[in-house]
Amino acid sequence: MLAETICSAVSAAGLGIAAVTAYRKRLLTATRIAAYSLVPIGLVLTGVVEWVAGIAFKPSVWLGFGALGLSWLLFMTTRAIERRSGTTRAERKAARAAGRNDAVAPGVSAPSLGAGAGAGPAATTAKPKKKQEAAAPGDDFSDIEAILKKHGI
Repeated sequence: MLAETICSAVSAAGLGIAAVTAYRKRLLTATRIAAYSLVPIGLVLTGVVEWVAGIAFKPSVWLGFGALGLSWLLFMTTRAIERRSGTTRAERKAARAAGRNDAVAPGVSAPSLGAGAGAGPAATTAKPKKKQEAAAPGDDFSDIEAILKKHGI
């Protein structure tokens, strides 16, 4: 009963402020104030205020809010753990796709690290210098392109 009285008083005060605003020839603002001031009395007349007051004082409702809060906390905790470990669904999917694709572009030269000690002298021979010098300026970015393709960019 107290909530209904307070809502009625707020609506009456709002309509009074709207009347004063309309008297000052600010009709658009007065209309907005009147619209806002009719909301509390509308809630009282529809029974929403009584319903809210009824559920606000039931312990079972507060237990429900506690369960919702715990659920939200668990969701946020799992998301934080996923972000720290880097095992999100999108990352796992990207890793699988990167495993299927070549890690380097087809036109990229051999890696700068040698093939190892057991490869013999044939592995240490490099491409002729003339071919490396004759490379176009656009070929300098082939390593970068390969990295971007690897990450799906």
